[in-house]
Amino acid sequence: MSKINYLTKDGLAKLTDKLNNLIQVERPRISQQIAEAREKGDLSENAEYDAAKDAQGLLELEISKLQEVIRNSRVIEASDIESDKVYLLSKVRIRNLATKAEMEYTLVSENEADLKKGKISVDSPIAKGILGKTKGEQVEITVPSGIMKFEIVEISR
Repeated sequence: MSKINYLTKDGLAKLTDKLNNLIQVERPRISQQIAEAREKGDLSENAEYDAAKDAQGLLELEISKLQEVIRNSRVIEASDIESDKVYLLSKVRIRNLATKAEMEYTLVSENEADLKKGKISVDSPIAKGILGKTKGEQVEITVPSGIMKFEIVEISR
């Protein structure tokens, strides 16, 4: 059974645009490279042909994966989700209890994660540790560097 991917409208639109670009731009470009390499003669010793065929295989794999993600996606709206607990699309401000540093993250699907924009995947250790928690709760989260303690300061949409 396939994993359901929860995405925002923008996230789904970006994936769809990427898929369309791969199909309409990249696929014909690689096909052209294969045709040009084929015209150069002996295919058994033609490195350009082998490289183009490899690129074509990788492209088709990426197209297939994107189609699978889009096929199994469900669009969700932040307004549909309660703000009393941490859920997907929650904007959460947390405080590191050891350093007193505060961070703000929006929990998004893996496909929409972008740390530079403060969007972390719900599959990340921090997000998994705070999912379902409420404002004021303290949590211990196992991260690659050890165990960290956080307090949930604020939850919003």
